[in-house]
Amino acid sequence: MLRKALLVLDCFRPTGGPYRLTELVERSGLSKTTVHRLVAELVELGLLERAGASYRLGGKLFELGTLVPRRLGLRETALPFLQDLYEATHETVHLGVREGLEVVYIERIHGHDVLPLPSRVGGSLPLTCTGVGKALLAFSSTELVDDVLAGPLTRLTAYSVTDPARLRTSLEQAQVSGLAYEEQEAAVGVSCIAAPVFENGEAVAALSVAVPRARFRPAQMAPAVRTAALGLSRALRSGRPL
Repeated sequence: MLRKALLVLDCFRPTGGPYRLTELVERSGLSKTTVHRLVAELVELGLLERAGASYRLGGKLFELGTLVPRRLGLRETALPFLQDLYEATHETVHLGVREGLEVVYIERIHGHDVLPLPSRVGGSLPLTCTGVGKALLAFSSTELVDDVLAGPLTRLTAYSVTDPARLRTSLEQAQVSGLAYEEQEAAVGVSCIAAPVFENGEAVAALSVAVPRARFRPAQMAPAVRTAALGLSRALRSGRPL
């Protein structure tokens, strides 16, 4: 029953809802009777909320999600560096971690000029279509990279890289420079520069700056992105409280 409940909750990716009962039945592959019973129980537990004739994720899930120790510690340690990066660029800043073949965003800072980005805190996107994802993938195991390149590559926009050879080249360039680039591959009109964050020699996260394509100046932004990533890596290595 727990597995079935997770199937229902997983239907709310990537937006959190709202979805009608018929949509949840279709998305989960479960029977209408089962979904109706599970949804009622999830609402009672606060894991879902009813919005008219539809349902959306409940506040209890957000409360629990913010308490995940590894992510909570990383986010709290990273915030000063993300804020410094935002002050240096005045552009949208992201922090993300890898989960499977996706990047999950655990923090985002933006100003009054909000970009039309598909990223959101708690949301996920393919590793191959984002700067943060590419930075994480570039410093992942050879086996993971080979698995990703062997499968179909997701296309979010007409600019998304779907050629494995081209993507491998960009990952190799990221390994050399320590920086990953994404140009309109997740959202048209938006480009991104990202850098990995290391702990005990492993890329545990990546941070990025996303800007409108018209004012994308990677050479000017690279030092700030690299400095923030190095500073966060040192903080994680030392384990000092911030």
